[in-house]
Amino acid sequence: MSYRVNEIFYSLQGEGYFTGTPAVFLRFSGCNLKCGFCDTRHEDFTLMTPAAIIEQLKAYPSRHVIITGGEPSLQLDQILVDLLHDEGYFIQIETNGTRPLPEGIDWVTCSPKGDATGECAVKLRMVDELKVVYEGQDVETIASSVPAMHYFLQPCSSPRYEGGSNTSETVTYILHHPHWRLSLQTHKLIDIQ
Repeated sequence: MSYRVNEIFYSLQGEGYFTGTPAVFLRFSGCNLKCGFCDTRHEDFTLMTPAAIIEQLKAYPSRHVIITGGEPSLQLDQILVDLLHDEGYFIQIETNGTRPLPEGIDWVTCSPKGDATGECAVKLRMVDELKVVYEGQDVETIASSVPAMHYFLQPCSSPRYEGGSNTSETVTYILHHPHWRLSLQTHKLIDIQ
């Protein structure tokens, strides 16, 4: 058994609820969606066994692992979740929510894409954190279809916006809809991975 791993690295979580938390990132290769604003090159990969993944994760002091991609639900399975728990890891996943997840994930961050309908429709019934990249879409409809404990809006980084992102529009929206919180990509602001 092996997984297509794009990279494993140690850094601070740059966005959402756990911003600033030291974590080991396990990035799987591949995605089932093709979003125009995606800033992740996740096509390259190395095939790794579960034991090799665990060995590489253990090189870092944090026991908070963030499983991301691409879309990690294309590969993450119960075997790897159970092995990570056996090694004492707190497992966070960052998913677009379009596919079911294995049992026992400690924290689910769902970042729906587009208007979250059709192929982008979220299939998860409950998540810990809903983090929407704001592009002016109807985020209230998205939020009502994905119950969460925490709601974050994140500006969209794109050359189509003056200044490179729509931060001011996102802040204005949140000020008028205070059940949302702002999520910035702080890892980009402080120039870390």
